Amino acid sequence: MALAKVQKDVDDWVQQYKILYWQPLEQMTHLTEEAGELARELNHRFGPKKKKSSEDVKEIGDEIGDMIFTLCCIANALKIDLSQSWGRVMERRYGRDNERYEKRI
Repeated sequence: MALAKVQKDVDDWVQQYKILYWQPLEQMTHLTEEAGELARELNHRFGPKKKKSSEDVKEIGDEIGDMIFTLCCIANALKIDLSQSWGRVMERRYGRDNERYEKRI
C-alpha cells in the first residue's frame, strides 16, 4: 500500500471527530507510548523478561501498525507528504550509506 493511501486512510478516520489531530507534542507522547508497548512485547519475546501468565500476548505487527498510525497523524497534522519524505530517506540510504555496511556477495 502506498504511503499516500495510508495517510488518507488515517485522515479519513480522523475527519469523523470534532477534535482532529492532537498537537504535535501530544502526538509525540502517544508515539512514545506506542514505542514502549512495542519494546515491551519484543523484550518479552526475545529478551530476558518473560510475560506473566496473566498477560496477553500482543501481535508485534499490530504494535508497529499503531506506531505507523501515530506517525501518519503527525505527518498529516503538519502537512508532510510521507511519500516525498520516504524518497529522500531512500536516496540517502543508497547514496551516503551505500558503502557503510558489508554487502552480500
